[in-house]
Amino acid sequence: MTASVTVEGVNHWFGSYRALRDISLAIGAGEYVTLLGPSGCGKTTLLSVLGGFLMPDQGRVLIGSRDMSRVAPARRPTTTVFQDYALFPHMSLRDNVGFGLRMAGQGRRLRHARADEMLALVGLGAAASKRPHELSGGQRQRVALARALAVRPEVLLLDEPLGALDLKLRRSMQDELKAIQREVGTTFVHVTHDQEEAMAIADRIVVMNAGRIEDQGPPARIYRQPASLFAAGFMGEMNRIPAHETAGVVTCAFGAVPRPAPASGPLVLTLRPEAIRIGQASVDRLHIGPARVRDAAFFGTHVRAHLVPQAAPDMVLVAHLPPDHLPGPDDVLDLVAETGDLGLFAEP
Repeated sequence: MTASVTVEGVNHWFGSYRALRDISLAIGAGEYVTLLGPSGCGKTTLLSVLGGFLMPDQGRVLIGSRDMSRVAPARRPTTTVFQDYALFPHMSLRDNVGFGLRMAGQGRRLRHARADEMLALVGLGAAASKRPHELSGGQRQRVALARALAVRPEVLLLDEPLGALDLKLRRSMQDELKAIQREVGTTFVHVTHDQEEAMAIADRIVVMNAGRIEDQGPPARIYRQPASLFAAGFMGEMNRIPAHETAGVVTCAFGAVPRPAPASGPLVLTLRPEAIRIGQASVDRLHIGPARVRDAAFFGTHVRAHLVPQAAPDMVLVAHLPPDHLPGPDDVLDLVAETGDLGLFAEP
């Protein structure tokens, strides 16, 4: 079973500090949504409101069509997986996974059957009799996930569940989480500050900043066409190029940009490192022009280079160049960028 989640005009204060500001959000049944943002942006507070651990000062939370705004966590059709897996060290994995069912009064035979089913789902069917201390960090994370799913929640809440894992294991678990979500069909709401993690697993990313939703949408759109300068910068490395508008034409150090200005006053062009290319000027390209290589390093899939353009010697651009050639310091490269890869925002 799965359910939609609707947040309507939620505000929350901690004393005089406003942690959530007019949050409205609709999550479809069976959707995998990530709440993404820096520390202190409100993402964990919002997850706590969804789980019932905090009651909003204003607004409503609906799960399905039911108003859950004042319903205690134990009475909500949600479960939460925390970064600290909180497994019982004296219990077997089977008993850990079946613990919620035991608290709900389910008999031993049925809860053990359900626990074994969930352990098999997360690839630990043969380890049901083991104790948590016998497992790796990734395996303990799977047990915590199995325990949360065993009670058949309509919505599963995940609070940075992969934060304690090393990079390689975290990436492996990202793939597993998405595969499990597709199999069970439960609505997942996942908090993270890791942009790559959010893009790897989410159907939709909700970017938060200072208690507000800055942007939301599919990962590719959020990355390539962010709705705000904050979202553009938070979603990955970004070159910022000062620009201005004169007589309806936007210009920067590299020439005119065929884009309407979003506002009067100072502007900023944004350009991802991978969007900078070595090539010839053309009508559909921004010609950055000759640029001196300050340094370059091989990263396997690309060469990461810092470049100083001749047209703007006080500027340093970061570019991800093809991996088949490592330029040397002081090499000069002729650079271009497709105009469709440029973002344009008002300077805050």
